[in-house]
Amino acid sequence: QVQLVESGGGLVQAGGSLRLSCAASERTSSGAVGWFRQAPGKERAFVARISWNTGITLYADSVKARFTISRDNAKNTVYLQMNSLKPEDTAVYFCAAQRYSRSTYYSRVNSAEYDYWGQGTQVTVSS
Repeated sequence: QVQLVESGGGLVQAGGSLRLSCAASERTSSGAVGWFRQAPGKERAFVARISWNTGITLYADSVKARFTISRDNAKNTVYLQMNSLKPEDTAVYFCAAQRYSRSTYYSRVNSAEYDYWGQGTQVTVSS
């Protein structure tokens, strides 16, 4: 059972930045970590994903060029640097882990394809 702990959420003004962290109790060599977010009354949505071994990243169109996902394998930690934040970025952000690699775009962005989840951290962007 992989445990994931998010941190770094908070309140920020529009245009500001936050960095979220996701500390994993373990990682698999072929696995990946993704970030999702869920706003009130909306479904959970994919934000970004990174592979532990290759470092290959994937982003939702809504966050490209503003958010950067990275990882520190020595610390089993994944980061989400969020810049130029907008009020519509307000949500609970979750990190999730896939134990093994996925080969299709759908399986990399679909929340049902993730095996483990953190408890979430609130990000609020004021206008």
